[in-house]
Amino acid sequence: MPIPLVNSIASWFLKKRFHQIELFLKYPNEVQQELLFSLLDTAKDTEMGRSYEFSSIKNYATFAERVPITTYEDFQDSIERSRQGENNIFWPKPIKWFAKSSGTTSAKSKFIPVSIDSLEDCHYAASKDLLCMYLNNNQDSQLFTGKSLRLGGSKELYKENGTVFGDLSAILIDNMPFWAEFSSTPSSKVSLMSEWETKMAAIVNETINENVTSLAGVPSWMLVLLNNILDKTEKTNLFDVWPNLEVYFHGGVSFNPYIEQYRNILPKKEFKYYETYNASEGFFAIQDQNYSGDLLLMLDYGIFYEFIPMDAYGTKDQKIIPLSEVELNKNYAVVITTNAGLWRYKIGDTVRFVSISPYRIKVSGRTKHHINVFGEELIIENAEDALKKVCKKTKSEIVDYTAAPIFMEGKEKGAHEWLIEFKTPPKDLNYFNELFDNALKSLNSDYEAKRYNNMTLNKPKINVAREQLFYDWLKLNDKLGGQHKVPRLSNTRQYLDDLLALNK
Repeated sequence: MPIPLVNSIASWFLKKRFHQIELFLKYPNEVQQELLFSLLDTAKDTEMGRSYEFSSIKNYATFAERVPITTYEDFQDSIERSRQGENNIFWPKPIKWFAKSSGTTSAKSKFIPVSIDSLEDCHYAASKDLLCMYLNNNQDSQLFTGKSLRLGGSKELYKENGTVFGDLSAILIDNMPFWAEFSSTPSSKVSLMSEWETKMAAIVNETINENVTSLAGVPSWMLVLLNNILDKTEKTNLFDVWPNLEVYFHGGVSFNPYIEQYRNILPKKEFKYYETYNASEGFFAIQDQNYSGDLLLMLDYGIFYEFIPMDAYGTKDQKIIPLSEVELNKNYAVVITTNAGLWRYKIGDTVRFVSISPYRIKVSGRTKHHINVFGEELIIENAEDALKKVCKKTKSEIVDYTAAPIFMEGKEKGAHEWLIEFKTPPKDLNYFNELFDNALKSLNSDYEAKRYNNMTLNKPKINVAREQLFYDWLKLNDKLGGQHKVPRLSNTRQYLDDLLALNK
């Protein structure tokens, strides 16, 4: 298809879509309310809809009073029944796809339902809108003169009982519409290869001779690929490989640790970075301005939003509010009701509103301490369970601990660094570390995937803390007392570096 024709089609689509975007920008709360009642009406005859009498819910107050806030554990049995082929449990249309990811307290992996509605009206709609935002802001863009290099997950799809599960990225690639396949590289066949190292080599070979104009993928994984590209081509920066490269669309993990490394291999001030906020549960927000860290909350993707102020999260004073009641610069836990049948579901993320006209956000963290710098989503429960298992096996005891990432430097891969104060230390720290690494793999499939052949993460590094280190640190920071705790897991090195400096 000639490039001018592609540009004409894109221009027509963008103008049409902007009218819809302008609608939710002008009437955000009305659009959200209408969407909620559409979801309730659609699912009123499902098992869940009959249980909570969706058909008689006429306002938000009744919805909030009648339908409980849920977590994955609450949905797990229903999701498992759906995976076994049962229909009409929480969504009227059969659920064929389930996005597999880690993060639950009771299971190694969780399976998030992906309906045809969420696939088309959320995930794929967001991909089109991302282009829409970018091209509207950069009308001299030459994006369609070349291809987008996309880097998805490395797991293949698995079929079971008539349903399919795997990485969300694999599901999206497998069902990708023709317009995306036409403008993307590598091919779907290579993108869906399961063995990471073989896949990486195939991507390098397939893309180095393409005219790549954009990049799309998770920062940590993409950085590994781009360094391989530079090694293969013996170039010092990516513009020597792809002179027309103009933008990197990224999301999944924080970009902050990687900014300088990207600037080193993409040394043009005019090169642009566009951030997205999405998860297995849905696509939520898109950067809609050049050179901005703020994300526009997308309100017409079949997702109804509610929020829990974090200052009372998990307490008897906890309250849940609709979008219309949020305030600027407060941290909120995100609750979603979706067109894949998740009802008042806590996704575990926290956001902060930097604008309410329109609604723009920054992702501020998680409702629990965690490490998710490389997409591994290591949570407290994983760490506690692994340490308990290993301590029992090595007859050791732990007083306290903390952990943080070792960020990628150039071609050096990342890792997790742990500082552990032992009451009874293990006889062999290397053996302890080996058992600990294996225990984390057994508890968390995303961590296991990143550790496979050291593809993204190296083995953990364990430091032994001196006696009373954590007590002294708390005292030094005026944090002695039962209400203060040492941060167990962090996405930054602030706490760990402070403790290491004190560990003398």
